[in-house]
Amino acid sequence: MKKLISLVAFLLVGGLVFAQEKPEIKWHSFQEATALNEEIPKMLIVDVYTDWCGWCKKMDKETFTDEQVISYLNENFYAVKLDAENNGEKFEFKGQEYTEASMAKAMRVSSYPNFVIIDSAMENITQLPGYRKPEAFINDLKATIERFVDGKE
Repeated sequence: MKKLISLVAFLLVGGLVFAQEKPEIKWHSFQEATALNEEIPKMLIVDVYTDWCGWCKKMDKETFTDEQVISYLNENFYAVKLDAENNGEKFEFKGQEYTEASMAKAMRVSSYPNFVIIDSAMENITQLPGYRKPEAFINDLKATIERFVDGKE
């Protein structure tokens, strides 16, 4: 009986460990991220993608599920997903009206995936085009912060 109780307790504890949610990137809409930035200034990273983009899907599956990437993005950025072909819902930014597609054009994005980095003053500072593995992605983001924030370029 003791063995059975121990086994049941072990399975319950093990099940609770597996039932805990895995960490995820906190994705925001563009308008949510700009509103959050007004309260607590932080850089934005805008993942400009399309539904048909294979490399975008690979980023979602491999890079954006990496725990170090998740932690780094959540700590240092407001992360935004922007569908470069979505002409649906409109939003306002700096007195202009945009859709996700028109915002991607205004950011001069022409390849996917593309990561637009916007500083806390809401100015585009750089783009990081193309697929990146987790470690390379973090290194590129760190270099961007060092160059544009710490270096005050």
